[in-house]
Amino acid sequence: MANLPSEPEFEQAYKELYYTLENSTLFKKNPEYRTALKVISIPERVIQFRVIWEDDNGDLQVNRGYRVQFNSALGPYKGGLRLHPSVNLSILKFLGFEQIFKNALTGLMMGGGKGGSDFDPKGKSDNEIRRFCVAFMRELARYIGADTDVPAGDIGVGGREIGYMFGAYRRERNKFTGVLTGKGLHWGGSLIRPEATGFGLVYYVGHMLEYAGVTEGWKGKRVSISGSGNVAQYAALKVIELGGTVTSLSDSKGSLIATGDAGVTPEDIAAIAELKLNRGSLSDYSHKDNLKYIDGVRPWVHVGKVDIALPSATQNEVSKEEAEALVAAGCKFIAEGSNMGCTLEAIEVFENSRRGQKGDAIWYAPGKAANCGGVAVSGLEMSQNSQRLAWTKEEVDSKLKEIMKCAFYQGLNTAKEYVEATEGEFPSLVAGSNIAGFVKVARAMKETGDWWDNQLNKEAADAEVTSDSGFAA
Repeated sequence: MANLPSEPEFEQAYKELYYTLENSTLFKKNPEYRTALKVISIPERVIQFRVIWEDDNGDLQVNRGYRVQFNSALGPYKGGLRLHPSVNLSILKFLGFEQIFKNALTGLMMGGGKGGSDFDPKGKSDNEIRRFCVAFMRELARYIGADTDVPAGDIGVGGREIGYMFGAYRRERNKFTGVLTGKGLHWGGSLIRPEATGFGLVYYVGHMLEYAGVTEGWKGKRVSISGSGNVAQYAALKVIELGGTVTSLSDSKGSLIATGDAGVTPEDIAAIAELKLNRGSLSDYSHKDNLKYIDGVRPWVHVGKVDIALPSATQNEVSKEEAEALVAAGCKFIAEGSNMGCTLEAIEVFENSRRGQKGDAIWYAPGKAANCGGVAVSGLEMSQNSQRLAWTKEEVDSKLKEIMKCAFYQGLNTAKEYVEATEGEFPSLVAGSNIAGFVKVARAMKETGDWWDNQLNKEAADAEVTSDSGFAA
């Protein structure tokens, strides 16, 4: 709308959903869903507040805090808190919008939301981070709760920050309740939660490989991964465990690229995890001869031959040119560990390949499906908190595997139902996942009165009048 400020990230997320719905048969079969899209695209509530805190010099500092409570049709708002100087309303609306449909694909009862602040944790002391988190939660606490809105971590918010925020909420509200996920194991957290997004991503791609007839699975596959945070680290460890070779990791300053057949090792990942915990850069990593560091680049055009790509850093980290380079390098599968990791132009490259090259194409999976494992285990943490129980690692991992399998087949089967395809063409996972998540939320909203279709109501009323008239006669 012309009277609203530009929100490029949110507009991109909306367009991706809109184009896939429009180019399917969904609106032809269910024209009333156009009305649902209008309603779903506007958040139920946007909360903005100031956060006043004191630095180590005793000086007052102020930041902007946000919570976008986007949709609660399927359950309490659920989505992470991001602390990063780039945070603004457009980014949080895009993340919250994606979260609605991602959470729907898990099969768990969770709505969608996102929040955070433009506070930059880098260069801050532990005491400064603690004081900020306490001040942030003091403002946010009045709007969240175990049955209302359950935030989690995101960029800049790990176990330490969740601990500070949880403690602040407990003291502020005088309640010990499952109001945040990603908690420590000794005070309500879940096993597998740190690993969940990365592990889930690999489990999801495993079903892509199986459906495509790759009988050996991950064995011998060259896998390019971007990012070096939790998602990238645990995805890399799981790939190595299953027999694949990880050829890259990256951060905002550059990329580590494998120089030989060995690739990134578990020892490399452990050292990088420690480096990142201390907010270091990959440029500081004293790696062995198996890796080389390239400053100022993303890995996609530097990794050479690659079978599978897993963007796991941030939004829009694969451009059209990088997508074309991956296709040219022989990449056959790409799945987003990050949210909206590929630009619209990059997705079009992948989808054109899928349509044109059929079984020999690259097959793309969107983040809302492929990386839903993190929020899925957050949902399992909520369930454990509600029951005052703690499940074993094996129980949680088993449930995660089943959720990722269901997310894959929901997208696959929905694509077969609503997206026209020629023989030999892989189903569109981006379209199928978008439609599956959207329809689930739209149906729940309609059944609970969040939207309605006047034409259908008129037809129902006419039918009732006709029925009554016939009965009276």
